[in-house]
Amino acid sequence: MTGKLHLHNHYNGLKTAVLFAIMWAIIMIIWWATGARTSTLGIYLAIGVGTSFISYWFSDKLAIASMHAQPVTEQQAPELYRIVRELSQRAGKPMPRIYIAPTETPNAFATGRNENHAAVCCTQGILRILDEREIRGVLGHELMHVYNRDIRTSAIAGAMATVLTYLGYSMMYIGNSSSSNRDRDNGAGLLGLIGILLSTVLAPIAASLIQMAISRTREYDADEDGSELTGDPLALASALRKISGGVDANPLPKTSTDTSTAAMMIESPFRGADVSRLFSTHPPTEDRIARLNQMAVDMGQIAPGAAGCGLRSVFAVPPALSLHGCGHPCGRGARLCRIYGRLSKVRRRGHALRM
Repeated sequence: MTGKLHLHNHYNGLKTAVLFAIMWAIIMIIWWATGARTSTLGIYLAIGVGTSFISYWFSDKLAIASMHAQPVTEQQAPELYRIVRELSQRAGKPMPRIYIAPTETPNAFATGRNENHAAVCCTQGILRILDEREIRGVLGHELMHVYNRDIRTSAIAGAMATVLTYLGYSMMYIGNSSSSNRDRDNGAGLLGLIGILLSTVLAPIAASLIQMAISRTREYDADEDGSELTGDPLALASALRKISGGVDANPLPKTSTDTSTAAMMIESPFRGADVSRLFSTHPPTEDRIARLNQMAVDMGQIAPGAAGCGLRSVFAVPPALSLHGCGHPCGRGARLCRIYGRLSKVRRRGHALRM
């Protein structure tokens, strides 16, 4: 398959639009409650847009630097270049730059303000535990984040969340000045104060919840579109299961990167106390795998009854998708093992950076 990939809209895209609409409606309600001053909204919009624009415009440099990732040449990682080049050509898009991050936590991410300034990064850990077919599934997912302009979507969500948070905080000051004069001696003043305090606390929480929900819908979309790009949803499902187990065994320290970079990764790199799904940037791994298995059923790659069991396809994988098949005893494929071996210099450089 060559030429441009048809990027269709999903219900996930509709959900994203609805979430943006809800966030904007909350902003308008709080703005009205604070007096509907144009200057107030303008100031907070300027703050939100300004801070988000900086993180968006320099997203590739910031994310790569936070992970101490190093660029690799085609001579160092020929298989990675071959996979990324093939998938980019299938989508009819420019090929992004390729980086390797010197960490054993298995993960990958894509970043960049647009497809002409994009970069994909794999950690050493993910190259160690995945075979080439699974790496291809992961890279398909990451490329679709760029091609679907998810970095821009996240920046817009971040700007709106900032505006909503500042408006919530402003209620405390505006509410105190107006209620202290009128309602100091009656119960309405106390109730008004309680309402202001609740808004001050709930507005940032609502902003965070909606921002996280938007992030989860973009992950589902990248899973679907990435699997359509590769034609192999089972490869991504297998990769997600391995990555989740690898992160459980070797999570990334929370001090090693910022949360915005962590949100870009294919799987949350952190582990710790359980938190509500509502506050997670990524959907539950099992839910993602279930969707991918169902997608494989729809594509005729596994029998309908096998989808819920996570069984591998009973049908032959198309030759174009069977990338390693070399029978190498490590299960990664001999070529990918050679990539990992050639990255020892990058690994040593990464250790030096951490020291």
